[in-house]
Amino acid sequence: MSTVLKIGPTDHGRPMSFDEYMTGDYEEGYQYEIIDGRLYVSPQAGAPLGLVERWIYLKLQSYSDEHPEILNFVYSKCRVFVPGRRSITAPEPDVAAYRDFPLYLPFRKIRWQDVSPVLVVEVLSLDDPDKDLVRNVELYGHVRTIREYWLFDPRPDPEQPSLRVFRRQGKKWRVSDFAFGETYTTKLLPKFQLIIDPRR
Repeated sequence: MSTVLKIGPTDHGRPMSFDEYMTGDYEEGYQYEIIDGRLYVSPQAGAPLGLVERWIYLKLQSYSDEHPEILNFVYSKCRVFVPGRRSITAPEPDVAAYRDFPLYLPFRKIRWQDVSPVLVVEVLSLDDPDKDLVRNVELYGHVRTIREYWLFDPRPDPEQPSLRVFRRQGKKWRVSDFAFGETYTTKLLPKFQLIIDPRR
């Protein structure tokens, strides 16, 4: 009797259909995405980065609770389907925020393929920084609903991250950098103020 092997880091770059990707048996401890029809494997964030992810998720969720007309759904580990690629491409941001998420539909009818966020957030992968600094800058740029891409950089201290904001300006990103302790505001989220400090 043959043994079915779990998909793991050695399968990085393996061609896959979306059905194969969705039904695969995956080794734990890694993040799996499908990018241009190939499996993209990266290490799962450790606890220090996880705390930064949770901090920004809670900030955006709190804003959504107070301003559902601006953001009506915030979620972590969703899939963002990128149009116009040669094969299926669906990166999974650490946090995504939506303006018109179809909460009125029966849950079984809601698919990631049919929704698209206005804001995506990543905490820089220490093991694969190009994924967030290069790859995702390009991919999120192709998703026209995404108005801003926030990238928190935990180097060298996760308790004192900096923030790089990619703000859509026509067909390009306008890039702004904010240091730990500064306050970020944006027209995308009226009345939102983010003090860049995961302890606050």
